[in-house]
Amino acid sequence: MARAEARHILVDSEEKCLELKKEIENGAKFETVAQAHSQCPSSRDGGNLGEFGPGQMVPEFDKAVFSSDVGVVVGPIKTQFGYHLLEVTKRV
Repeated sequence: MARAEARHILVDSEEKCLELKKEIENGAKFETVAQAHSQCPSSRDGGNLGEFGPGQMVPEFDKAVFSSDVGVVVGPIKTQFGYHLLEVTKRV
């Protein structure tokens, strides 16, 4: 079974999500942006979600994790929790 490690940033608007994505694309560290802006408790650890398998996250997030390239920041991804930026850091 596939496994992935990922980190994310959760915010309440698509506009904020796009703004943060641009910051990261312009050189800001994902972890620093997550610590400063993410509304998820994982923000304390730079947005790190650890390792998980298919079906352990909400469907929209799960689909993005198991279909996006490793090391690429993707999003905004809308879920019931808000808007996410996502980076898969490892997939096996």
